[in-house]
Amino acid sequence: MIKFLKKLGVVAVAAVSTAPAFAAVDTAGVTSAITDAGAAVGVVGGAVLVVFVGMKVFKWVRGAL
Repeated sequence: MIKFLKKLGVVAVAAVSTAPAFAAVDTAGVTSAITDAGAAVGVVGGAVLVVFVGMKVFKWVRGAL
């Protein structure tokens, strides 16, 4: 248990001491790319949903006949 706590302490100190190194990363490009891709993902997802619902309705109607 003591060894685990020592390892945990070392990891915590390492995480805190390296955090400022990541402060200067610019994520604006990634954020804008994800935002721009959102519309395309919505269209594709909607088309897939329509296909699945259409298949289910077709099977339901065929089973009723």
